[in-house]
Amino acid sequence: MTGPVPVEILADPPRAASGKILGREPRSLRWTAYARKSMDSTRGQVATVAKGMEGDGTPVPQRLLAAATRLFAEQGYDRTSVQEIVEAAGVTKGALYHYFGSKEDLLQEVYARVLRLQQERLDAYANADAPIERRLRDAAADVVVTTIDNLDDAAIFFRSMHHLSPEKNKQVRLERRRYHERFRALIEEGQRTGVFSTATPADLVVDYHFGSVHHLSTWYRPGGPLSRQEVADHLADLLLRALRP
Repeated sequence: MTGPVPVEILADPPRAASGKILGREPRSLRWTAYARKSMDSTRGQVATVAKGMEGDGTPVPQRLLAAATRLFAEQGYDRTSVQEIVEAAGVTKGALYHYFGSKEDLLQEVYARVLRLQQERLDAYANADAPIERRLRDAAADVVVTTIDNLDDAAIFFRSMHHLSPEKNKQVRLERRRYHERFRALIEEGQRTGVFSTATPADLVVDYHFGSVHHLSTWYRPGGPLSRQEVADHLADLLLRALRP
């Protein structure tokens, strides 16, 4: 060495009479603190996985559904692979099979989630403290708006639902029928009380309105001449005019 070694490196650390190094926690305490910190970190990671969250805070099921919806709409259900879905969602195949048993389950959920939303909103409108005309009009306009907000889902339903197994297809159609029956009950209420005409059976009136709703995905485009609310208002008004006594 070319120079003297610094004294602070050579000197022994100060010790107490017992021989313990002064100013330092016992090794057991240091290990306990380290272990606790590691466990806390692990707990946080486990909690994140348990909640189904990715790094950006979006729940994994939502990421998978968003990716599947876009790909099914763009290239078709049968031409979309599981690998494409997980890559688009930024997750693993294991994550997909954890939340959804199969690609078919994803297809079913794409439509079922919108139908659940629409059912909740229809129930709220139907149970509102308002005249029957207002409740029916609000419900009729709302299903148009929520369908336009989820045009890809609607398109997937009509193009790809035949890919579902008979059992799953039956489940989806039962939920859809439940919605239509709730909507029909509003029309029948107005017909019983004399507010709406009984000239046309309620079933045909329901088919009339939902025929227009179900075809929105074939022609409506955001940025077109009519906003979603304008389309909703026009179709709701057409329905009420058809029911006038």
